[in-house]
Amino acid sequence: MSNLRTLVFFATPPHDCSYLTDREATTMFVDPRARIDKKLYSQLTALGFRRSGSHYYRPHCEQCNACIPVRLKINQFQPDRSQKRILKKNQDLSCTLVPAQFSEQYYELYAEYISQRHSDGDMYPPSREQFNSFLVDGATDSWFLEIRLGNELVALAAVDVLDDGLSAIYTVFKPELEHRSLGTFAILWQIEDAARRGLAHLYLGYWIKECRKMNYKTRFQPIELLRNGHWQRMNPN
Repeated sequence: MSNLRTLVFFATPPHDCSYLTDREATTMFVDPRARIDKKLYSQLTALGFRRSGSHYYRPHCEQCNACIPVRLKINQFQPDRSQKRILKKNQDLSCTLVPAQFSEQYYELYAEYISQRHSDGDMYPPSREQFNSFLVDGATDSWFLEIRLGNELVALAAVDVLDDGLSAIYTVFKPELEHRSLGTFAILWQIEDAARRGLAHLYLGYWIKECRKMNYKTRFQPIELLRNGHWQRMNPN
């Protein structure tokens, strides 16, 4: 089994940034031949890495540090008024954790979400191979949160269980139910689940101040930012 001392890393050539149109990006990847167990995955996450399928990566741009890893302190979280309204609005939903795996029902929801919400991004057009390589491959302690209205699957959130927290990987939902704020609801559910497990953090990936699509992450407080190798509490003001 690999460990932090034996890992080998590779960097991609510069490529167009997916988030900031005027920037180039470079990504650092863990050697895909490395054997990553839950302990090592947890250590990598605490160092700012994310999992995409069987790949572990983090930004490694020479002249840009806009992508900042963020995590929520579970035991200090208190929902604000808006988040309380979202919880109340979605009391009629049922939530179930199931092992991360492919199903046609999951893929159809994923494809609808990508096609209607992210048709201008690098995940379009969706495919079954893409779904598997992104959300199923490389699963360690990986789960799908099924969110249903009656029998209908209205949202699906991919979440990993780490030694010190949960990692929110990705959420898709029925585009016509945008008024329910199901993405926020899924995060609120994961916060409650982390608390039930006695875990300290919910890792929310990267935050970019200049990227409007990522503003929702800082609405969860207290949020911590990874800067210069240290997790520091963000000033919400």
